Amino acid sequence: MRFNRAINPVKVLSFDLDDTLYNNHPIILNAISAMQDYLQSIPEWANKEGDYWLECRRHVGATQPHLQDDVTTWRKVALKFGMSQLGLTNDEITRHSTNAYQAFADARSNITVADSVLALLQKLAKKYTLIAITNGNVEVDKFNLAGVFERVYLAGPDGRAKPDAALFQRACQDLAVKPAQILHIGDSLDTDVQGANLAGCQSIWLNNQQTTYTYKGLADIEISDIHQLSLLE
Repeated sequence: MRFNRAINPVKVLSFDLDDTLYNNHPIILNAISAMQDYLQSIPEWANKEGDYWLECRRHVGATQPHLQDDVTTWRKVALKFGMSQLGLTNDEITRHSTNAYQAFADARSNITVADSVLALLQKLAKKYTLIAITNGNVEVDKFNLAGVFERVYLAGPDGRAKPDAALFQRACQDLAVKPAQILHIGDSLDTDVQGANLAGCQSIWLNNQQTTYTYKGLADIEISDIHQLSLLE
């Protein structure tokens, strides 16, 4: 654990989810694969050349850029757009886009958080209010993080995606705390650390990803393993 700045007293620990409390890479790959398996069962979709899904996603992202703050709606709209180009009936468009998204969502939340991480969170919860702030669309109630957090804030439904300050501001309002009383923990300098810093919150960077970031600011604390948070108990 490396301290870049002294930490002021905090009341709330805010956690990013994907790649912070569990390895999200295989999970998202499995979710995309489940969705693609369903899409390939639709003859009209399977007959499209190239990566038709990626084309649809990019088209919707470019023509409706506001959806990029809400990955769930973005995916649903892209699926409907793709179906609408295949000559399907309205009923078929609705049924296939719903089923394709559900295949993705079911696999997306097929997660098991390690017992050691759950134990850590349980200990921290005795001293702090625990919340989650995520840009992703994982459904916490569907796996073993259910009931761990006082609140879960999702980009899109609850505000613009990190690094925008909106989700942090929403948490401050709901919990009646000042920004500096929230300590946010996440794996991304660009979204988690930058977002927390912009909102006036304190931040911990979990530096365990082989990723290049554009944000040059510092987190208050840097760790390499989530279990180093035990020092906050």
